Amino acid sequence: MNKKDNFIQDINNGYSTKGESITLGGAILDGEAIAESHVKIPLKTINRHGLIAGATGTGKTKTIQVFSEQLSNAGIPVLMMDIKGDFSGIAKEGKEEDFITERHTKINIPYNVSSFPVELMSLSKQSGVRLRATVSEFGPVLFSRILDLNDTQAGVIAIIFKYCDDNKMPLLDLKDIKKVINYITEEGKAEIEESYGKISTSTTGTILRKIIELEQQGGDLFFGELSFEIDDLMRIDENGKGYVNIIRLTDIQDKPKLFSTFMLSLLAEIYQQMPEKGDASQPELVIFIDEAHLIFNEASKVLLEQIETIVKLIRSKGIGIYFITQNPMDVPSGVLAQLGLKIQHALRAFTANDRQAIKKTADNYPTSEYYKTDELLTSLGIGEALVTALNEKGIPTPLVATMMRAPQSRMDILTPEEIEEINGKSKLVKKYSEEINRESAYEILNKKIEEATQAVQEEQTSAKSSKTEPSTAEVVTKSVLKVVTSATFIRGVFGVLSKFLKK
Repeated sequence: MNKKDNFIQDINNGYSTKGESITLGGAILDGEAIAESHVKIPLKTINRHGLIAGATGTGKTKTIQVFSEQLSNAGIPVLMMDIKGDFSGIAKEGKEEDFITERHTKINIPYNVSSFPVELMSLSKQSGVRLRATVSEFGPVLFSRILDLNDTQAGVIAIIFKYCDDNKMPLLDLKDIKKVINYITEEGKAEIEESYGKISTSTTGTILRKIIELEQQGGDLFFGELSFEIDDLMRIDENGKGYVNIIRLTDIQDKPKLFSTFMLSLLAEIYQQMPEKGDASQPELVIFIDEAHLIFNEASKVLLEQIETIVKLIRSKGIGIYFITQNPMDVPSGVLAQLGLKIQHALRAFTANDRQAIKKTADNYPTSEYYKTDELLTSLGIGEALVTALNEKGIPTPLVATMMRAPQSRMDILTPEEIEEINGKSKLVKKYSEEINRESAYEILNKKIEEATQAVQEEQTSAKSSKTEPSTAEVVTKSVLKVVTSATFIRGVFGVLSKFLKK
């Protein structure tokens, strides 16, 4: 067989599946699309996580859109963290264009326009489903890691959580935990020292400053009630399509602390609540994290370890996580090693550092007799990518240059009117729109301080009133005694006596 025939055989063998799969596109050899070879990813291995990387403008967003559409069609819900705000068009049908028809003819995949069920979500005051969580739900360990606290400071946070649990004081928002910190260093200092030991004011001061930093990045909007329920991410519409949940993050690009806080809390909550799935035929939920460097660049060593641990464990719950970034080197090696599917769009080599990054990237892919990977990385066209995945037995598939299929939905953003229309029909928007401010640590401690102050005042008043008023006789007697014992009176008496004796 010639090179082309060998290539077709190798790719078809490598990407054949017995179970259900999604089709990303058609294989490319020597710049030519091969209509006989399609790149299929088994649904069974999508929970093994993945990476979608490439320079700006190379087609990453459209790849995510295609991936999400295929998952939705298979009845698998998607959670998309949309930093740039260019993903919302998946809610509306696309439009068939000549260049799309030509592309699909080359890869021999039929093209049909379609729309997909969408929920628009927000961590801020943008319109959509409001996402919140309480401080108590984080727990002392995760909350300490979010704030990047040392062991001593984390110990104080543990005491605060224990004290609130013992006294049935819910920690719902940042206002609550700030109030507790102020209380244990002032009015409640003696109470805390008696039951839990001494706490340094310098330690509580440091913790308070870090909470204020998180608050300034929008944490005051995120922490509170009503807490978002994970089950609301797992919805299927009446047509059997999985919902595409889009978290609109365009206004928190400069707030990486809030972004990483939310992402880590969400993954931890999903891991805790979802049952073990084992080796399931398809994932329960797939999460796409756009601009992943925002998490990793700002994360502390402890936080990175936490993320790596969750990525390792959460796949057993049927959850797939996909990181989207410009350069694969943005993802820590410990996380990168856990990723089964890699879709690499073109990289640009403008500097010596760029060329070194490309060489390192090429080394992370399987060797191929059909491609010079480092050279191909800089020559891929828009909408083309290198792909390698895991087959149904968990074995890496051959590296293949792929012409990605076009999205079936709109390749553009929604208008404000369309966003309003989607939110107006959403049951979740109505469910989470109301902010609940039930009695929590802040109100309980304020009440406790107020009652203590009132008790002191009443005690002082009682002490004053317990002294009985003297009678008239007592007043007269005291007055007389005061007069007769005064120095002036005594001198006067002795003066009279001395005159009398002289006579």
